[in-house]
Amino acid sequence: MPKKVKAAKPAAKKKTKAPKPKAAKVIKPKKARATKPKKVKASTKKVKASKSKAAKTPKSLPAAVEASEQLLSSEVVFEGPLFRVLRDRLIEPGGKENARDIIRHNGSVVILAVDNTKNKRNPWIVVERQYRHAARQFLWELPAGKLDAGEDALAGAKRELQEETGYQAKKWKSLVEYYPSPGFLGESMKVFLAEGLVAGDAKPEDDEQIEIRLVKLADVIKMIDKGAILDGKTLSSVLLYARKIAGKRKL
Repeated sequence: MPKKVKAAKPAAKKKTKAPKPKAAKVIKPKKARATKPKKVKASTKKVKASKSKAAKTPKSLPAAVEASEQLLSSEVVFEGPLFRVLRDRLIEPGGKENARDIIRHNGSVVILAVDNTKNKRNPWIVVERQYRHAARQFLWELPAGKLDAGEDALAGAKRELQEETGYQAKKWKSLVEYYPSPGFLGESMKVFLAEGLVAGDAKPEDDEQIEIRLVKLADVIKMIDKGAILDGKTLSSVLLYARKIAGKRKL
């Protein structure tokens, strides 16, 4: 007669194979994850798009033009050897009447004298050190000087470079023109790039005590970064020239 215990074993095995682990896998978190990031990405894209539109600037700014004004009166309140001060009453282009104290000046030239015969990427720059009473300190500067009434700017630049440093240049190029302080100062500064330097004897003015140095462009930029150069014409001219050199190297 067969044993009842052996017949009961297969039934017990079927119970252990119940689909409980399969039921644990049927949780659906994937759908929730799929829907949430899609909404977040869509919203972030919209935010970025709006920011980029707000940050856009016009491709080119309008060129500077002379605006019409109506001068009502002009009085010379001071006149010296370098400049004169005028008190002007005028109706400005916006239609408002104002009184302005203006320093009138013949204009100045700035010379960025460069020796790039040995290294075009890091040329030597002619710089000067002299005491400036208005700033009450010694300043490092590029050679510069005022123009005489009616004097050609390039002729004035050649004269100033030779008088202050003794150098002459074989190649001259206009670099930039700017107004250092147009709120009250009518002086414009024309910057020239001078290359192919030839040394000579300096002939400074009687009141000028100038120390001449040749400094590498990279070292001048380091001086600017450290705050050792405070002169505006030197800052703007050197940094503009350095940018132009970098552009030629496609950096």
